Amino acid sequence: MADKKPAAKKPGIWAHIKGFFAGIGKYLKDTRSELKKVVWPSRKETVNNTCVVLVVVAVSAVFMLALDLGFGGIIHLLIGA
Repeated sequence: MADKKPAAKKPGIWAHIKGFFAGIGKYLKDTRSELKKVVWPSRKETVNNTCVVLVVVAVSAVFMLALDLGFGGIIHLLIGA
């Protein structure tokens, strides 16, 4: 007969719960560590970037409006409505 190895004991529910919360703790610790490395923009940079975004959005909206009116006029002429 072959030697039988004793069955390994499965970890209980408490081991899973402990591992779960240990993982959450490690995640929060790593997140805090990474946030300390972030270089946050100054107020002036934030205002400047916000203005740039608003101008680009406004120009894009005007461009899309012009395209919509142009194509709508062409369709109107083709259909003859």
